[in-house]
Amino acid sequence: MGIHKYSLLGGAFALACVLGLYAPAQAEDVTITVWSQDRDVRPAPNLVADYNKLNTGIKVEYREVPFDDLVNEALRAYSTGQAPDIIAVDNPEHALFASRGAFLDLTDMIAKSTVIKPENYFPGPLASTMWKDRHYGVPKATNTIALYYNKDMFKAKGLDPDRPPQTWAELVDAARKLTDPAANVYGIAFSAKASEEGTFQFLPWAQMAGATYENINTDGAVKALELWKTFLDERLASPDTLTRGQSDSTGTFNSGNAAMAISGPWELDRMVAEAKFDWGVTLLPVPEEGAERSSSMGDFNWAIFSSTKHPDEAFKVLEYFVSQDDRMFGDFGLLPARADIAVAETGQPLKDAALKVFVEQLKYAKPRGPHPEWPKISKAIQDAIQSALTGQMSSKEALDQAAKKIKAVLG
Repeated sequence: MGIHKYSLLGGAFALACVLGLYAPAQAEDVTITVWSQDRDVRPAPNLVADYNKLNTGIKVEYREVPFDDLVNEALRAYSTGQAPDIIAVDNPEHALFASRGAFLDLTDMIAKSTVIKPENYFPGPLASTMWKDRHYGVPKATNTIALYYNKDMFKAKGLDPDRPPQTWAELVDAARKLTDPAANVYGIAFSAKASEEGTFQFLPWAQMAGATYENINTDGAVKALELWKTFLDERLASPDTLTRGQSDSTGTFNSGNAAMAISGPWELDRMVAEAKFDWGVTLLPVPEEGAERSSSMGDFNWAIFSSTKHPDEAFKVLEYFVSQDDRMFGDFGLLPARADIAVAETGQPLKDAALKVFVEQLKYAKPRGPHPEWPKISKAIQDAIQSALTGQMSSKEALDQAAKKIKAVLG
């Protein structure tokens, strides 16, 4: 009798092993969760899918969170102990989390990493991941803004299409010559909208003139705002510059209704498809020859939440993401945040020439902040832009008021 009982038990044990109930040799996969606003054609879901194919014993789950909800939802999740392991946040929001201890300090892990090397990154993107000289993330991708210009219109108005404006004075001069109300053509298109886009577009001009967000009412910043005021007062730019975003101003340029536009590399494919004229891109003009260059810096950073139960595994996933940075442009159309990765030629001459300019402009791109209260600082700057450009206040008064608000925020 007894022998049958044991063989039955043996069979049950064998079945249990097959089902994995008694399989200590095969530890259960660690699950790492990743949140970002990336949809199907963007990096995050694709990098996650590729990582999972490697079967490393770490399983990555992805959740797409709409851009407008990401910060609030992430803060709520962190405060209730439900935060993901890894998140991609917009670079000006990074300091908000890092300063509250919500992001893991990666400084020591990065120091030991053979994959993540801080010296490979452009200074701007790297600075946006730092808080108090410590690393709280790594840049995911980057972008910046420069000056697009219509070479055909330059020729038609007697301007040299191979020598676009280099200084502010040349920019105003060109905008005056190119503005043609009869043909419904404005000299320049940009966004002065009362949103982060307005701040994004204005800061480089103030920074080139020696201002910073902590010191926004310098003579140089006033001069920068006066430059914008000239464009609007003389109708060298459309009155709806005050309400339209960057995408709209690029559309105005593409349709031949603006001779120049301030925009970013994210518009290149659209430009190639829509613009029925010869165009080029040049670095943002400087206040005067030899002045310091600057530009804005966009896109997202990776970070690991400090509440993760699996910091080592999360960091391994992060290292994998960074190891794929050379795919950022080819696969996803985004500029890598790293100076050590060349952006491959696309075979489209206008686009390739433009990309070289954007990569050059990235050397001078600066983060917004970093500061945990960035939205409040940005709002003060947006209000100043609107007040000055609508004539409610002088540029000086508007920036003095912004400086006072910012001082209160900075404490």
